[in-house]
Amino acid sequence: MRYVSNTENDRRIMLDRIGVNSFDDLIRGIPDNLRLDRPLDIEPLSEGELLAELERIAGRNELGLTCFAGGGVYDHFIPAAVGALANRPEFVTAYTPYQAEVAQGTLQVIYEFQTHICRLTGMEVANASMYDGATAAAEAMAVACSVTRRNKIVVTDTVSPLYREVIRTFVGARGIELIEIRSKDGLVDPDHLTVSVDEHTACVLMAQPNFFGLLEEADQIAEVVRRNGAKLVMAVDPICQALLKTPADYGADIVVGEGQPLGIPLSFGGPTLGFFAARKALIRKLPGRIAARTQDVEGKTGFVLALQTREQHIRREKATSNICTNQALCATTAAIYLSLMGKAGLKQVALLSTERAQLAAQKIKELDGYSFYFDRPFVREFAVKTPYAARDMISSLVARHRLLAGIDAGRWYAGMEDCLIVAFTEARTVKEIDALVAGLRECATHGVLSKM
Repeated sequence: MRYVSNTENDRRIMLDRIGVNSFDDLIRGIPDNLRLDRPLDIEPLSEGELLAELERIAGRNELGLTCFAGGGVYDHFIPAAVGALANRPEFVTAYTPYQAEVAQGTLQVIYEFQTHICRLTGMEVANASMYDGATAAAEAMAVACSVTRRNKIVVTDTVSPLYREVIRTFVGARGIELIEIRSKDGLVDPDHLTVSVDEHTACVLMAQPNFFGLLEEADQIAEVVRRNGAKLVMAVDPICQALLKTPADYGADIVVGEGQPLGIPLSFGGPTLGFFAARKALIRKLPGRIAARTQDVEGKTGFVLALQTREQHIRREKATSNICTNQALCATTAAIYLSLMGKAGLKQVALLSTERAQLAAQKIKELDGYSFYFDRPFVREFAVKTPYAARDMISSLVARHRLLAGIDAGRWYAGMEDCLIVAFTEARTVKEIDALVAGLRECATHGVLSKM
């Protein structure tokens, strides 16, 4: 699309339509101290000069950190074939096409993505993806309330704090009552769960593994949910699913999660990918779009968008969701990654990630000043009790050793300022693990940039 600047007459027409006399009147709500009080100092550059300048600015970014942070987004190895295929011009779009049936290749790859998600979770149906794991979790709350005609949801505080923050914002405008279940020793407190879930509860959201990397007693939680006629919603790690029982095995009704580990780079925080799967009985309530396989009048296989009477296709007040599109390019990338890895390859990634975590846990356990925050089974992520504030240790290790040592749990959990959550993937080598251990030992011995 060519850029053509607005003429003075164009601006006058727009200002008149808005109902203001001048551009200054239009931006009057912006405080004076935030407004630029001089003309922009922009030097005209050729395309080549502009690219060179952007590369110079980009070179100032801090790159090359060895990443031990997780919390839903992980530094996995991505085979070169994933990018080579996903970046073909036939696929490079952020959206499911609005003239969908014309783009048979895109619909087919989205259909394959849905199939992969169903196989990972044990669910019967999946949609064509969501914006991210957090919005998928929030949408699941809306679906549960719509299906049960109940207006109370229960979320365990071992679910990602980012998920919970989005859910709070989401339900606040809908008049839904939100109860957050406190944890005990890193897991859901069963007593608090029992007294909080009742006949008015639409659903319970739990994570497996949870934010601390621990394995919840999912069977016990599911029993409480079923006893009260509520829906069980599980947030899962797609890589860990290669090793664990499926949510379907626990009787889950809806499964959500963050699909970034499936071949999508960290990219400074996005874009990522949310997946959403459910039992077939809920298919008409699923948000987003669903790609389906069918046959044309000649008996040839074709792909279409099914059950489209949702979102933008119907009256807003009747819609389950206000999400009318999805991260289709990310879903395509995930489908390619899962197809390349296969069942055996994905399991190998999960096993290697777990082995790296177990190796690191044993080495860290032997360090003076460190211990496990929770002495419970974990998969590829665990919490470490640190001698100084985790926030300061992370900053110190970045500055001294170019190591991103993990996540500071104290950002979200009061009283846990000395809790460092460390994550591992198959991309972390034994040498890198040894460097992390050496860095932690140095912090305990010589201190950090600032103490607690």
